[in-house]
Amino acid sequence: MTGAFLLGLTLCEVFYRDAVRPLLDRAYPGLPHAAARIGPGSDVLGYDSARSTDHDWGPRLTLFLSAADAARHATGIDTMLRERLPKHVLGWPTHFTPPDARVRVMTATDGPVAHRVDITTVPDWTVGQFGAPFRGTLLDWLGTPTQVLAETTAGAVYHDDDGDLTALRAATAWYPDDVWRYVLAAQWTHIAQEEAFPGRAAEAGDHLGGHVVTARLARHVMRLRLLQARRYPPYSKWLGTAHAALPGAGIDLDDLCGAYEDTGRRQNALGLAETVEATRRAYFDRPYQVIDAGRYAAALTAAISDPAVAALPPVGGIDQYVDNTDLLGRPALRRAVAAAVLGTS
Repeated sequence: MTGAFLLGLTLCEVFYRDAVRPLLDRAYPGLPHAAARIGPGSDVLGYDSARSTDHDWGPRLTLFLSAADAARHATGIDTMLRERLPKHVLGWPTHFTPPDARVRVMTATDGPVAHRVDITTVPDWTVGQFGAPFRGTLLDWLGTPTQVLAETTAGAVYHDDDGDLTALRAATAWYPDDVWRYVLAAQWTHIAQEEAFPGRAAEAGDHLGGHVVTARLARHVMRLRLLQARRYPPYSKWLGTAHAALPGAGIDLDDLCGAYEDTGRRQNALGLAETVEATRRAYFDRPYQVIDAGRYAAALTAAISDPAVAALPPVGGIDQYVDNTDLLGRPALRRAVAAAVLGTS
């Protein structure tokens, strides 16, 4: 039933090139379209393995049409693919069960193929991702989790006739500089708010509490270093994988102060704000060693030139202050929360 494992993006490229595209060319010659593997999925981020094949992995595509062509042809294309797609590509089934379920698994079939070719338009797909058309507003950027931005800009585009999908990916490739300063400042602020806690917990004999807060601070540092490297931090399952791929990622996150100093030097090297001395120091008159991360947040905030960004509360993007999957997974709800918190619309 299955072939040798290969990265999903490679399998999907073969699926488009050898199975979907020939059928489109015969039945709908010259039909303008884009084809891509983007959106949710470990394969989109390049983190898939043989384990990933047990659900929502396999020969998949999103097929983008114009609004007029989608209205005219989407049902016919879907029917054609169900009837004519090959049952396997490189040994992997193109049929998924249960039909139309949220989680689906490749399954062999002798009948019509319940395929994973999603037919849509770029505007409709964008609203599904962002909760609204993406126009580069502060709410577009800050009401969108970095996981969703990664899903939009990672993956692969195999064909794009009119360039609309490519343009969307270019528009969301990275934050505008002042928004970047703002989310970096918010990430440094997270560290500033808790950096003395491991020392205080140790002094109080709360070793478990110290481990918990140290792990939390290490997570803040990992997300910060990804943001510094212009990479959207993925959600928790893939955060360590993404961080490990960074140049110089082999820092010891158990040595938080050493990690702070290295991250501070990286911050200075970006040239986004005034240089801040990247050395540890005592926490006021207490003997706990910290980096005094608020200095970096203040320098970044002072360097923001856009008045609209400078006026925002120091909370950052939606997933810098919300850690609830059910909320972050609902685009309209998270956008409404961000609008209320940021005081924007």
